[in-house]
Amino acid sequence: MQQHLSLTFVAAAIVLIIAIPLGILLTRTAFRRIAGPVLAIANFGQAAPAVGLVVLIAIFIPSGYWASIVALVLYAALPVLRNTMIGIQGVDARLVEAGRGMGMSNLAVLLKVELPLAVPVMLSGIRTALVLVVGTAALAAFINGGGLGLLIVTGVNLYLYNVLIAGALLIALLALFIDWLGLVVEHVARPKGL
Repeated sequence: MQQHLSLTFVAAAIVLIIAIPLGILLTRTAFRRIAGPVLAIANFGQAAPAVGLVVLIAIFIPSGYWASIVALVLYAALPVLRNTMIGIQGVDARLVEAGRGMGMSNLAVLLKVELPLAVPVMLSGIRTALVLVVGTAALAAFINGGGLGLLIVTGVNLYLYNVLIAGALLIALLALFIDWLGLVVEHVARPKGL
């Protein structure tokens, strides 16, 4: 369980560190023209079958744990990136202009107007990514990355269906718990008045 949580939260932290700033950057005027190609690259992680992606990355990274982390990051980056962009682009242009009219700099408008109003959409993407990572982390067992997927693999290989079902249930319950926790955080972090 601890190893599965480690895979989940390390991958999620890396996704947040990469995808949120990148999503913000791609909504700025100077970078809007490269948003399409960047989203196409991020779509590759989602379009590729998860098992294939994990195994392909394991060819290049010998550590099963880190190969799993890289695969999970590629797999979960798209929802966070896309929702960050959608959230910021969905802010009413009149509010942005009002901020600029009050003398705010571009950074102040971003931090005080755009990001607070984009938070609900961004949190929805983060929640989706976390649930994807929890479920997909089970595939780390195929490349010696650890996690609860070991129970599933062991159950299949040794025809121990109780072990197989226990592993699947633990992963499902963990995903449901993470989803519920994300919903609570969404509710608490939502700016007042929205």
